Amino acid sequence: MAPTERSFARRRLLTTAAALSGAALLGGTAHAAETGQHRWPAQFPLPDGFQPEGITIGTKPFGYFGSLANGDIYRASLATGRGSVLSKGPGAGHPSVGLKIDQHCRRLFVAGGVSGEIRTIDARSGELEKVYATGGTFVNDVILTPGAAWFTDSFKPVLYKLLLGPHGTPGAVETVPLSGDWAQGADFTANGIERTPDGSALLVVNAFANGGSLMRVDPRTGVARTVDLGAARLPNGDGLLLLGRILYAVQQQQNAVDVFRLNAAGTKGTAIARITDSRFRIPTTVAAWGKRLYLPNARFDVEPTPQTEYDVVAVDQV
Repeated sequence: MAPTERSFARRRLLTTAAALSGAALLGGTAHAAETGQHRWPAQFPLPDGFQPEGITIGTKPFGYFGSLANGDIYRASLATGRGSVLSKGPGAGHPSVGLKIDQHCRRLFVAGGVSGEIRTIDARSGELEKVYATGGTFVNDVILTPGAAWFTDSFKPVLYKLLLGPHGTPGAVETVPLSGDWAQGADFTANGIERTPDGSALLVVNAFANGGSLMRVDPRTGVARTVDLGAARLPNGDGLLLLGRILYAVQQQQNAVDVFRLNAAGTKGTAIARITDSRFRIPTTVAAWGKRLYLPNARFDVEPTPQTEYDVVAVDQV
């Protein structure tokens, strides 16, 4: 099966195959609640046929969403729910999967999925700045650290490190092999990525190991160690969001967000809640503004068409 077909087929397969289971250092921290935010829409549409996957929110109340269909980037006001395409994508075969915006809201870092690309985009004009070829098979998600943007590859046991200069200027891409406890499945394996609360390491979802695990990766060596989450598993783990020591892990096919309290080093986590909502239609990723979490519904359980409706839902943080 072609990489695109294989990856999305894997996502659909997880719908029926998986059983339900239960900081300034960070790239995505919560912001002070806006006055009157409770009057902002708790659900708003994305363009028909958009096929959303990733979301990022910067220091202003705007959400940015990536399209699996053609790589478009859509920008929407969280206050009104209205938006438009900020950046036209490269077209079919060049999706925009995970994405992050820098702290100055100047640049978007985009994981290019089956294209094997990393793209940087001017967040103000939507202009494509640069395309980096990783040689990867499915560049999935991204997290920003003070010195680099880190990307996962769902079909290879590696991370991609895009070096960032003193002012956040992107440089060269390095490939960091994963080792230690990392177990690579025959199919979709690595997914969401975050940082530990103390900023010393990376957290990566491994959908294969031990029925779905969270791995703590040393960024210097690539050595991975399994995070102790007790009996909890992440077979459908997708996007991650860390706010302080609270980790939100989207379990896409389960229409749920599992919530853990981590220790500072990110070696251990305790399950404290599960967020579900009748409006969830296979959410994939999550970002925060004020007291809310925002999640795009990817609807991986339906065959996408140009007329398929997509939306974003907001729920309260734990």
